[in-house]
Amino acid sequence: MRPFISLFAILALLVAAPAWARPAPDSFADLVIKLLPTVVNISTSQTLKAPPPSAMPQLPPGSPLEDLFKNFLGPNSNRPRHVTSLGSGFIIDPSGYVVTNNHVIEDSDQITVSLQDGTSMPARVVGRDPKTDLALLKVTPKKPLPSAHFGNSDDARIGDWVVAIGDPFGIGSTVTAGIVSARNRNINSGDYDDFIQTDAPINRGNSGGPLFDVDGNVIGINSQIYTPTGGSVGIGFAIPSNLARQVVGQLRQFGVARRGWIGVRIQQVTAEIAEGLNLPTTQGALVAGVTGGGPAAKAGLSNGDLVVSFDGKPVKDDRALPRIVADTPIGKTVNIDVLRKSRKQTLKITVQRLADDKPDRPGKALPPPAVKNQSKLAQLGLSLGVLDGAARGKFKIAPAVQGVVVTSVEAGSPAGEKNLRSGDVIVEVGGQAVKTADDVAKRVDADAKAGKKSVLLLVNRDGDLQYLGLRLN
Repeated sequence: MRPFISLFAILALLVAAPAWARPAPDSFADLVIKLLPTVVNISTSQTLKAPPPSAMPQLPPGSPLEDLFKNFLGPNSNRPRHVTSLGSGFIIDPSGYVVTNNHVIEDSDQITVSLQDGTSMPARVVGRDPKTDLALLKVTPKKPLPSAHFGNSDDARIGDWVVAIGDPFGIGSTVTAGIVSARNRNINSGDYDDFIQTDAPINRGNSGGPLFDVDGNVIGINSQIYTPTGGSVGIGFAIPSNLARQVVGQLRQFGVARRGWIGVRIQQVTAEIAEGLNLPTTQGALVAGVTGGGPAAKAGLSNGDLVVSFDGKPVKDDRALPRIVADTPIGKTVNIDVLRKSRKQTLKITVQRLADDKPDRPGKALPPPAVKNQSKLAQLGLSLGVLDGAARGKFKIAPAVQGVVVTSVEAGSPAGEKNLRSGDVIVEVGGQAVKTADDVAKRVDADAKAGKKSVLLLVNRDGDLQYLGLRLN
């Protein structure tokens, strides 16, 4: 007897089926036909200045190396050299606006955009943003161009199908497909890393090309790949469309990106730091420094505050806050929620425009001063000294900085593990200001007797404050 399934049972199965179970497409062909005309090839040329002429070496008559040196060091060696490169992009407006990566067109003398039908047009740079590796170009077409549309990258889920279109290795338009492999990837390329990772094969030349969802919306701009071989190994990274949309809009309007700024230095909250500050969680962004006269200072933020929410958006970690602040309209006053001594407070803060980043100040190698062992600090691997005129001169410490100077750090010690080094100044221990090595030792002993597993230091390095949690043996 054939089994009988009632209509009601079938309906019940359909209702119980997961709403998110979207079947894999039989083919991407219909989608690709619509999308291919929106993707362009970008070729650039750059003129390199000739190096100063070099003297020809003395070679024996008839040497086989004579022609070689004539080519590289002879009269023709001082001519300018032209370097070309290829990349991808996509049209976002029928009037001829094209999005690509900044690294595709950076330092170029000439930029040419080639369409799917073979038409080539010169392009000018409307604006570019090295921080997010985005650039906006403009061409002047004779007729409206087919254009792509930004989708909502926040809706892209791990496992969703995606399609990448670009011009790998300059061989021509190429379509590849894969899935979203991961979200919110930080690859240490900048302050605003929030990449979509995909296994859709992308290679050199795909940079600047779009990553489409199955509805034909751009959810990412292919930017970088991880490749030990030079080719695709299934690990590519795309800039999320929600980040790109805002930056591109600012480039179109102002020619530059305009980001929000509140004037704080933040850092990650480790378990040791959370214990030292009596914080109930390691989620959030810890304030390690406040710019005098900046928005955060005016709002009342202080060192040790843990930012857990900004403008109604949760702050999960120290990477999230810069992105949220950068995306906040300049001049907008918002709520910022902080944990201060384990108590939640809500402050009002007005976002200002981010100026140029402060340049890096690499430390210089200096001869270590005479080591004076502090037995009470032996378990931390620290030796400390008085912050007098001699120490300030040797380590270039500003007069306004107060505390206890680190004179040496034992390799492999808890202090060494946290990268403390000679010339750092300990400002606070366990939330209390210190002026002498004895002050530091007493605070360390007090934390150890209280059963704490770590001691919390506030350290000044080259004018920047940072919290460090050192484990107690």
